[in-house]
Amino acid sequence: MSIDITGLPAERVVFGTSPLAELGVALHALAEPGHHPGVHGWATATAAGLKPDLADRLHEAEFLWRTTFSDVFMPFAGLSGGSGLTGATLADELDLLDRLDDERFVSAALEFTCVSCYSTGGPSPLSDPARRARSLELAAGRGPRQLDFTRRLLDDPAAVRTWIRRLFEDCDEAFFADTWRRVSPGLAADARHKTDLLRRKGLAETLRAVSPSLSVDDARTRISADKLAVGRTTAVDPAVGQGLTLIPTSFGWPHLLVLHAPGWRPVVHYPAGSPELPGSAPVELLTLRMEALAHPMRMRLCRHLARAAHTTTELADTYGITAPEVSRHLSVLKRAGLVTTRRRGRYVLHQLDVPLVARLGSDFLETVLR
Repeated sequence: MSIDITGLPAERVVFGTSPLAELGVALHALAEPGHHPGVHGWATATAAGLKPDLADRLHEAEFLWRTTFSDVFMPFAGLSGGSGLTGATLADELDLLDRLDDERFVSAALEFTCVSCYSTGGPSPLSDPARRARSLELAAGRGPRQLDFTRRLLDDPAAVRTWIRRLFEDCDEAFFADTWRRVSPGLAADARHKTDLLRRKGLAETLRAVSPSLSVDDARTRISADKLAVGRTTAVDPAVGQGLTLIPTSFGWPHLLVLHAPGWRPVVHYPAGSPELPGSAPVELLTLRMEALAHPMRMRLCRHLARAAHTTTELADTYGITAPEVSRHLSVLKRAGLVTTRRRGRYVLHQLDVPLVARLGSDFLETVLR
């Protein structure tokens, strides 16, 4: 993953905090506690305290945060001609979200689960019949709830956007306001420390302090993020506005997220602190499992399967290989007990057993989730 920063002024590299982005990662941690063992206690207590109505609504919209982190949680980066700065409060950032036009909002909402062109852009499913049909087809593979929600979003985006804002406001009232009061001082301190480090030590050392997975080339023209994903973006697009924003999160470990959608300012969302996974003894099938994970393509498949269940066809389309090839790799992973399979109607969905992989070693887990 690379970010072009050729000619970017130093003052346009900004550290800040974002309550809306933190809410998004907190919701992800609630939906996928296996990804976030360090906040298991918080997730358990928060989930147990949710009122049934709020829990049902969160389940209805969870595709915005369960598989990965939707760009709708960073609206400051998607406003052309805007300052590119985060909001001071959740209400401020929800106001920024309201300023995104419908096409940009819908494309961002569906970017990972219902479209396959995040890095390349393209027409919105609101205006392109083929893209709309493809979005609904992919939503159907995620189940009836997501299909219904996607259909409503495409038919009446304004109504669904109002519904989503109210959902986030209710989350704030139910649990997030208290959570943000607890974590925001530490996040603000981290952002101040990194800003001071950038001023005193320069970009290369600052990026190393943010994450060992980040680096900049000697000519200071390109930032690289070592992830099992391929993407390119630029922080110097005149049509968007110059700037790179880095945001710390208390809930994000082990994810290192890079917003790289065309037409958006790049954002690096990084964990402030990296809690260690609880130690556990190797299992009897360790050798078989490590051999299964050693193949580069199977590692890439694990990246997708760690985030959500996918069909063989979806994985074949994503990686440009045939369905039989995907099936062969899945068979190896299944024999090692690393992948589970379930049927939903005519779809057969495969998913990585994240807690089991966590027992194999945090280095591999962090790599596929990064």
